[in-house]
Amino acid sequence: MTLQVAVCGPRECTDVEQARARTVGRLLAEAGAVVLTGGGAGVMAAASAGAREAGGLAVGVLPGARTEANPDLSVALATHLGEARNAVLVASADVVVVVGGSWGTLSEVALARRRGTPVVTLGGWQVRDAAGRELPDAPLAAATPEQAVEAALAAVRGG
Repeated sequence: MTLQVAVCGPRECTDVEQARARTVGRLLAEAGAVVLTGGGAGVMAAASAGAREAGGLAVGVLPGARTEANPDLSVALATHLGEARNAVLVASADVVVVVGGSWGTLSEVALARRRGTPVVTLGGWQVRDAAGRELPDAPLAAATPEQAVEAALAAVRGG
């Protein structure tokens, strides 16, 4: 079965986050992965554009109707579930790459980790205990899009 990677991040993102998400989407597509996103603007649109530029498949799991889909999606799935669609998105992924952070993104991180799905963050949420120590099941942190994709692919390959 083809590797499916969810790329999650805020609808309203910075230029840096947008550029990083586009590169992540492109690199994942070049590696043969299907790129899953929430189907909207911001990080989601950038990752979809990167996947499309590389000739890959970008699937959007939308909170509402297909009319909300970004133009770079190959497939738009209308769930009409609102934010509950985050659960569908991460349940469909073998690994999650997070670029930046928002409350919706944090829910995706939590849902993925709760399922045991690996999460790699690129400038996104980090999970620490009250003493500031990273938790054993915290997302893996990456400094560049290349490191994020490398870590994501390694996580699903078991090493």
